[in-house]
Amino acid sequence: MNLGLNLYSVRNLIKTDEDLIKTSMALKEMGYEYLQYSGAPFNAKAIKEASEKANIPFALTHVPIERILDDTDNLMEEHAYFGCKNIGLSTIPWSKIVVEDEFKSVVDKLEIAGEKMSKNGFSLCYHNHHVDFFRHGDKTVLEYIFINAPHVNFTLDIYWAQNGGADVLSLIRKMKGRIDCVHIKDYLIAYENGKFEPRSAALGDGNLDLKSIISVLKECGSKYFLVEEENAADYPDTLAEIKRSIDYARTSLPMLCD
Repeated sequence: MNLGLNLYSVRNLIKTDEDLIKTSMALKEMGYEYLQYSGAPFNAKAIKEASEKANIPFALTHVPIERILDDTDNLMEEHAYFGCKNIGLSTIPWSKIVVEDEFKSVVDKLEIAGEKMSKNGFSLCYHNHHVDFFRHGDKTVLEYIFINAPHVNFTLDIYWAQNGGADVLSLIRKMKGRIDCVHIKDYLIAYENGKFEPRSAALGDGNLDLKSIISVLKECGSKYFLVEEENAADYPDTLAEIKRSIDYARTSLPMLCD
């Protein structure tokens, strides 16, 4: 099954190096085929040890923007050490996104880093939130990055794209060839404390047309599909909650079994 997990979902279970190994092993046994390192301080040695002991690759990371911009060479060496080609950025600081000149300056710097990574066989993958559909003039933040930073690829988060008001299928087609990695999660409308609110949910619990979305993503070149459930760490049994997504995928998302 072509399905991985973003470890941010189980951040409560990777607080130590030993926890990372144990949790990676459990996820491998569960059927996840690769992982994203996120949700704990970046430590290349610990990642390599967990990958080797659990026999599971790390396909993507999230690392601080300062390291991407100011320590690119060492960051590439560290990723090469544990065999990961996709170097991820969770977000541009939101305080900079809202100031147009500062935002555009950061994008220029990301393009420089992305070009260097590309020349060395790596891919810089920018992850979107809902704020990336904020507009400067006639362009959203995500559109501006796509147009003005051709060496920056993307980790498309389908939940946050939906939350930001995007037409998810149309967005995927427009970004064809630049979405190497995807955060797969469902979009649930929950009712708690007297109000309705959207929530990241286990696959199958929400309202997204996951079959169509995943099929179009595959048509457009996406390679890594990473489950993320942002609230799973709050459950009494986090691993049992995460298992629900891969169980659903096995029975209801056959396009991930190709």
